[in-house]
Amino acid sequence: MKAELKWSQKMLFSIDAAGHTVQADARPPIGEGKAMSPKELLLSALASCTAMDVIALLGKHKQKPEQFSISAEGTLSEGGHPKVLTGVKLVFEVTGTVEPQIVIDSVRASQSLFCGVSAMLSRAFPITYDILVNGNQVGSGEANFERSESAT
Repeated sequence: MKAELKWSQKMLFSIDAAGHTVQADARPPIGEGKAMSPKELLLSALASCTAMDVIALLGKHKQKPEQFSISAEGTLSEGGHPKVLTGVKLVFEVTGTVEPQIVIDSVRASQSLFCGVSAMLSRAFPITYDILVNGNQVGSGEANFERSESAT
């Protein structure tokens, strides 16, 4: 795994990995806000990692969501620098003919076994989540990756 970053102008950077390009920029007045900030890219990595797990697990259980989305909201530290994330709240929303318990089990599996991004970030701050199916909250929890002695 490798990423290459190149400066474009001011605070705008292009990042290439595996033949794909994304950009990062700072908010005004330092940058121009032309792209996501590095912390927004981090939230996007977390959301996309767990989304891929959940969609794969739902498919394995023959669930057919009509729509699927995740909102990821980070809380930043207050006071001095550096500003760091102190917590993230994920909201999983699924609509369609799906069994709520299978959705809950799929999210929990992602947030306790499969999502590598969540496993890394949850060592630094809590990641909590709510699960909504067809507009009704059916579950909530916190990422919890038990570490074995050999992994520490």
